[in-house]
Amino acid sequence: MIVRRATAADLPGILGLLFDDRATPSNELDPGAPCYAEALREMQASDENGTYVAEAEGRLVGTFMLTFVRHLMRQGSLVAQIEAVRVDPLVRNRGYGAEMMRWAIEEARRRDCSRVQLTTNKSRNDAHRFYARLGFRASHEGMKLDLT
Repeated sequence: MIVRRATAADLPGILGLLFDDRATPSNELDPGAPCYAEALREMQASDENGTYVAEAEGRLVGTFMLTFVRHLMRQGSLVAQIEAVRVDPLVRNRGYGAEMMRWAIEEARRRDCSRVQLTTNKSRNDAHRFYARLGFRASHEGMKLDLT
C-alpha cells in the first residue's frame, strides 16, 4: 500500500468514500459541485493541511485528512489532527486502515509533533475499538457547534 497526497483526479473516489458513510451529514451537495474541488485545491496548497489517499490492489482503498496545528501549550509544539478516515468497505479488515494510521503517526513524528489527536463520531463503535487498538485513548470529550 502507498499513501500520498490526494490530487484532483482522486476527488471522485474520496467523495465516494466520504458520502457512502452513515455518519456523514445528509446535507452534502452533488459530488460534482465546485466547492469540493475548491476545498481540495486550497487544502493541498498548504503544507499544514491536506487530504491523503491510500492505494493498494491497483485502486484507491482509503483516505484521511491530516492537519498540523501549532499550540501555545505543549511548549509551542505542533499537534497532528486526523479526520475523515475512511476505508473502502470492499477491502476492510485487510490492514489498510491501520497502515494509513501508522503512516499518519509517522508523519507526525517526522514533523516533531507532540501529539496526534482525532475525533470520531459517537456512533462509530467499531472505529472506537480500532483506534484503541492503535493506542489512542478517549481522554477528552469533543463538542461541535454547527454554524450552517
